[in-house]
Amino acid sequence: MNAFIIAARRTAVAPRNGAFRVAEAHDLAAPVIRAVLADASMEYSQVDDVILGNALYGGGNPARMAALAAGLPDEVSALTIDTQCCAGLDAVALAASRVAHGEADVILAGGVESFSRSPLRFVRPRGPDEMPLEYQRPPFVPFSERDPDMIEAAAILARELAVTRVAQAEFAVHSHSKALTGPAADEIVPVENLLRDAFTRRLDSAVCARLPLLAGDAKHGVTAATVAVEADAAAAVLVVSERFAKEAATSVRILGSARRGGDPERPGLAPVAAARALLDRNGVKPSDIAVAEIMEAFAVQAMACIEGVGLDPSVTNIGGGALARGHPIGASGAILCVRMFHQKKKAAVSSGFRGLAAIAAAGGLGSALLFGD
Repeated sequence: MNAFIIAARRTAVAPRNGAFRVAEAHDLAAPVIRAVLADASMEYSQVDDVILGNALYGGGNPARMAALAAGLPDEVSALTIDTQCCAGLDAVALAASRVAHGEADVILAGGVESFSRSPLRFVRPRGPDEMPLEYQRPPFVPFSERDPDMIEAAAILARELAVTRVAQAEFAVHSHSKALTGPAADEIVPVENLLRDAFTRRLDSAVCARLPLLAGDAKHGVTAATVAVEADAAAAVLVVSERFAKEAATSVRILGSARRGGDPERPGLAPVAAARALLDRNGVKPSDIAVAEIMEAFAVQAMACIEGVGLDPSVTNIGGGALARGHPIGASGAILCVRMFHQKKKAAVSSGFRGLAAIAAAGGLGSALLFGD
């Protein structure tokens, strides 16, 4: 059996404490869910499940919160998964697997994240003589020496691959330049009156050159321009079985997915193995890819993935990437899927379309999804 995406929407992406600073995660996801179902002319009662990725909410089940806030019936189940940055893409992959195996016909899948409203997190005291200790991020592997800060890891990767600060900046400038055209009107769901990604700007190399280093050496270091900003957003796609896809105006087939682990000290490289395995399994060459959506958490990470998989840069992140939007962790992978769907709608390829989405996560995880017509 096959699984298809027949509708895809997202909010704009807003930097932390920006336009969505007072919106809870479910406040962002609910209007997206409603818009996706409206686009597909789908009754709420036809939805079998809701699967959303989320990394920062701090517990509970944000997918259930979002489903009920959107007005879905109590009988519709909901599942939240946390594989950090991979979570949104993994949610879509899980939905596709369930549909392909005949376990469901209609699943809303995607991701949601609110850095602005994420809870404060503390380590519980071990005894009466200790105080609660606030932390910004949990450990991603059990060995502290193999669990680097993500910005430090990007700087190390840049030095090891000899990717200069200038090259990273040029990549970021190009990402913003591509994103300035803005997404199609039918991609964004207005929330808080925001209709386009708030961070996208006219960035130039002179500005990049003046920015201080966040990590690394003068030649290969990373700066604020080459690191995606923390952000808030939600994104969702409607994954359906073939009988529903036949009635849809536009559909994108999910050909398969792959998840791979890699070196936790070099997490940015993990998607390379996932994408290669996925392409090989499906007999697809990198040159067959018409549209690629590769996560830009860091410029060097995206550059390494594009080169490592062997993708054509001209078909990669055609409308810009996360460096020009921001990085709402649990939603970022789902945004790649939404972008893929709308790029497929615009693609000149009438048959034989192949699209690839890939993303890395802390701890050395990589996920990839392959799309077709």
